[in-house]
Amino acid sequence: MKTGVGSLGIGELQQRHQRDEFRAAVRALLMQPLMGPTHDDFPAVRRQADRLRDWFARETGWILHVEREGARLYKRPTDLEDATRGLPEYDRRRYALLCLACAVLERADPQITLRVLGERLLLLAAEPGLAAGGFTFTLGAAAERRDLVMVCRTLLRLGVLQRVAGDEESFVAGDGAQADALYDVQRRALAGMLAAVRGPSTWRADDAPATLAERLSALVAEHVPDSDEGRRMALRHWLSRRLLDDPVIYAESLDPETQAYFANQRGAMAARLCEATGLVAEQRAEGLALTDEAGALTDVAMPAEGTEAHVTLLVAEYLAQLARRQAWSAVVVSEDDIAAFLRDARERYGRYWRKSAREPGAETELAGIALDRLHKLQLVVRENAQVRPRPALARFSLADADIRVSRSRSGNSGGLLF
Repeated sequence: MKTGVGSLGIGELQQRHQRDEFRAAVRALLMQPLMGPTHDDFPAVRRQADRLRDWFARETGWILHVEREGARLYKRPTDLEDATRGLPEYDRRRYALLCLACAVLERADPQITLRVLGERLLLLAAEPGLAAGGFTFTLGAAAERRDLVMVCRTLLRLGVLQRVAGDEESFVAGDGAQADALYDVQRRALAGMLAAVRGPSTWRADDAPATLAERLSALVAEHVPDSDEGRRMALRHWLSRRLLDDPVIYAESLDPETQAYFANQRGAMAARLCEATGLVAEQRAEGLALTDEAGALTDVAMPAEGTEAHVTLLVAEYLAQLARRQAWSAVVVSEDDIAAFLRDARERYGRYWRKSAREPGAETELAGIALDRLHKLQLVVRENAQVRPRPALARFSLADADIRVSRSRSGNSGGLLF
């Protein structure tokens, strides 16, 4: 009898461990879809590979490859025009450099130096098509060398490169011929950089997409079976991808067919996604949000530490309080109003901020930073220096306490309920 009880306890612990490990692997892949073997969660991803492949294929339609050299989850965005997502501190120029660097590495030997990478990149950057688009790169200025180093460090973080020797900072400073670094090129990780359904080199010159929007759409266009079940599966995958990638889905942003499916299935869908990821569902009349209370499954955490994060929280609460007094759609404030609010808030909270944030005029920059973060989290809309809060911002509204007195059966006063 004692043995049976003990076995049951061990079995429950094993199930819990498997569940926790699977959840950690899902979260890790969502945050870093291209994962090298040195990543802390890669051993868990390898152990849970079969379950992970099945789950991602069923819930999102994303393909997962797991090998000894690493893992690649082929995530594809639902909104190709969303400029708020992407690598930190990357603009279109740095993305172009990243693509050119990958093209150089594709043709390179198993090892390459930073200096050789830069020299070969210069040859590709001189292509007339790039010049016609306004792209130039010379490595002559420290800022250009810094851009190349940032690209290399991105490839290091993704496991495409592994540093063998040297130092990138000396290359930025231009400290003579010795300013260099040596890398190993990881072919398997490099091959997984492009998460496209169809490679751009497969188009003939006469039928290639012309505009950037057409090219992006063509890269990720997926086949959808021409049946009711096929269309429902495509809708489920599209919504699941948005819920895992975006802070919130607003029903008003969906077309009628997707909106009807979302209204019927959002509860069951949210339950499945939350079970696997540890996210918490917040369902409202306006839509659905999956939030991460630990703050780890996001690239823009809120609340967070630091002056900018505190200012963002103050602005969010300020806008939410305005919206409590009238309809959400009726609340429109200017960015100057936000700056004025922060100027007043500095008197009360400035002692918690860094010194530069307390300087006269700093409120304008702080307002821009706060609104940018709120925009990325889909909590506000910014148009022509005007700001409109969105319904999900209500979670940051501090309502007045509703104090009620509870009575016991004998009629005596009980505790206070808020």
